[in-house]
Amino acid sequence: MPPWSPATALSGAAYSAAELASDGARVFLLDQRRLPNEEVYLAYERAADVAEAIRSMVVRGAPAIGIAAAYGLAVEAHHQRETPSDGYIEALLRAGALLAAAREMGKRIHVLADETRPYLQGARLTAWELAKDGIPVELITDGMVAHFMRRGDVQAVVVGADRIARNGDVANKIGTYGVACLARHHGIPFYVAAPWSTVDLATPNGGEIPIEERSSEEVVTFAGTRLAPEGVHARHPGFDVTPAMLIDGIVTERGFFAPDGLPSA
Repeated sequence: MPPWSPATALSGAAYSAAELASDGARVFLLDQRRLPNEEVYLAYERAADVAEAIRSMVVRGAPAIGIAAAYGLAVEAHHQRETPSDGYIEALLRAGALLAAAREMGKRIHVLADETRPYLQGARLTAWELAKDGIPVELITDGMVAHFMRRGDVQAVVVGADRIARNGDVANKIGTYGVACLARHHGIPFYVAAPWSTVDLATPNGGEIPIEERSSEEVVTFAGTRLAPEGVHARHPGFDVTPAMLIDGIVTERGFFAPDGLPSA
């Protein structure tokens, strides 16, 4: 078990999913499994420990996982008496300042955070992060999306991405494809917001993206309690692929692109 770190982000920000100690010797990760009831940071000193934290879902989401992995390599380099790369925390703070992007420009934003099974990340993570940033948010379940779209309560959909293929197809948390279909049916623009690091120009289309099939137990149980009868198993694809034809735009730190207009490098 890694040692407990201070209860707040090192940088002084409201929160941070991953940070590197100033001496390069430790990585601090916000334990997302404990949200929203507890805000706990765990400290890791070796790359193998960070890898295990990613596997055990201490940190989730492609950008945060990528940052955590990079920090893991940095601390491993430190302990191998090599000089770690500089500028990680500064880059993270710049990204945070950009996100505080839209809020300070006075745009009136109200978010309906879509719940996601089986990890309930809409409630535990998305809603928590938005509330931390002072953005009004209400939680809805996956089954409510069509209802609120039909009522006219949704003006735009913004989702993340775990991988973006060269043709603009997007792999993201399971359920994203269904939301994209509903958005198209109701004439609502559908955008993908993700770091450029999720763009995989070596993958020609979404059909080439492997879909992780996760454990059945993650669906039929929750917090140690079994939800389904004994002997009943579950299908559990971790992601689905939204075709480019259902996407109105992809936003990265490099700018706004049509799905079929991603740069070649």
